[in-house]
Formats: sequence, C-alpha cells, structure tokens
Amino acid sequence: MKHARIFSSSSRGSVSAVGELALIGLIRRWLGKASPKAPRGIGDDCAVLRPARGRELLTVDPVVYGVHFDDQTAPAEAGAKLLRRNLSDIAAMGGRPRAAVLALALDSRVSLAWLRGFFSGLAAESRRHGVPIVGGDVARLPGAFVATLALTGEARARAVTRSGSRRGDWIYVTGTLGGSLRSGHHHAFEPRLAQGAWLARRREVRSMMDLSDGLAKDIAALTPRGCLAAIFGPSLPRRRGATVREALCDGEDYELVFGVSGRCRRAPFERSFRRAFPRTRLTCIGRFAPRGAVPADALRLSDYRGYEHLR
Repeated sequence: MKHARIFSSSSRGSVSAVGELALIGLIRRWLGKASPKAPRGIGDDCAVLRPARGRELLTVDPVVYGVHFDDQTAPAEAGAKLLRRNLSDIAAMGGRPRAAVLALALDSRVSLAWLRGFFSGLAAESRRHGVPIVGGDVARLPGAFVATLALTGEARARAVTRSGSRRGDWIYVTGTLGGSLRSGHHHAFEPRLAQGAWLARRREVRSMMDLSDGLAKDIAALTPRGCLAAIFGPSLPRRRGATVREALCDGEDYELVFGVSGRCRRAPFERSFRRAFPRTRLTCIGRFAPRGAVPADALRLSDYRGYEHLR
C-alpha cells in the first residue's frame, strides 16, 4: 500500500511553511483529547501530575526514520508504534502507564500531511490506553526525523526486574517470535500490559523483560550468574514462516520473556494464565542451567546474534 512520504517536495506542504510556534499549535490540535490542558498537559514549563500510587516507573524510547520505520509504513502506524514501544517496557515491569512527554527533532522538509497522520496514530493509541500526552519539545534536525517519547507508569503489585532468576528456573515467553518486519508485527503489536500486570502478581515469576532486540541477545539480561539459557529449538513459538534463526535474532517481537521458579508446578501455572488470557500463547522454551551442564540438544546461543544499534 502506498503512503504519504515523510519529506515534502514542496516547501508549501512542509514544516518550514508554518514554523515552530504554529507547528506546536497544530500538534495540540492533532492530539485533541489525548492531551489535557495546562498545567496537566501541554502549555506550561512542566506538566503537573498526581503522585504514583505504587512504585513509580519511567522509560524512554524513540522511533527513528530509516531505523524503526520507512516510507512503506503508514504515518499513523509509526505514531502508534512510538507509544507501543514504551508501553511494552511498562508491561515488562508489571506496571500500568500514566503519562507521556514527546521530544520531536525533525528536518524542516517533513510533510505536514505526513506529520498529521503520525500524530493521529499517536493520539488514537494514547486514548485507547488512557495515556495523556502532557508535554514535549520541538527542535530542528537536518536530514532526519526522530520522535522520542518518555512514559511514566506505576507498579501497584511489585516491579518485576530483569534480575531475580536462579539456576533451574523455567524460561517462558508469550506470543510468537520471528519475522516481525516481514509480517508487519513490528508496528502492529499489542503491548502485553494486562499479561505483565498478572505475572507481577505471581510470586513464582522471578524476572521479566520485553523482547525488542531478539531473544538470543535479550535472554542474557535474565540469565543468572554461572548459568546459561538452555533453549530448545522445537519449543520456540515461531510466527508463520519464521525460521529458528529469525525467532532468535530478528527482534521487535515485543513479547514478554520471564523466568519462573524451578519449583513451580508448571501445569497449574499455565492453566491459570490461559484462563486469564485465552488468546495469548504461552510457551516454556527451556530453563537456566549451570555452565557445563547444558543439555546437548539445547541451542548454542553464542552462534546467534540479536540486533545491536551500534555494531
């Protein structure tokens, strides 16, 4: 499907035709009810927010033209992806989102029509999840487009971190992996907010994170010292047409991977999850094994590499 291009061939249809102040006015109009009035939203030096009810969470993620999306991506999908990426981080801590601020750095040739579509997607996602856009900033960045969103959240049960797993713990993952770019999943995914909050209430869940750079890379952050992640290829829940390598390396899956106590009775745990989320696939893909005692049929994760921005 053909979409509007991000850079305008005519200055009349670009950001340069309106300037900074008028652009901010347009952004406020495009966001509509997704942005409350000052001082709870756009219009003051800072937004005034109520205190968090539990542990306060804070995350930040960008979308960069040419890295996270291109001209084949609808502008509304790029805008929605910006918020979804941050929501996935909140989900990985078992939290609920609260409010967001947006920093926009862009070339003056960026199309106003494209930008309107971008903010329409962001606003729709904001309203759907009840996350107001309460402020931000605009700056000129020649030859590029970068939108960076910072999101606050709160963890009312507990904040599940990446550390906490122990030797012998089971490794679980939600959903399916691999082929995210080819399938369009990289922008059309659903942040696992409800699932993350449910898992945070289960004491047998010891660690958790979201999968953004590929399982082969990300699983190292959950692996206890002195252990390796023993993951088995046939157990990997792969997206249709995805290979084992793609499931391990492609990235932008935005699923939850988490460690569960090795003493957990797996069958009742899995039944409880599936009763709560009958449409979300849950798979045990392996366990954390001591170095030197990894089963011979486990995947050699050192043979695979996830996505690294600066390599």
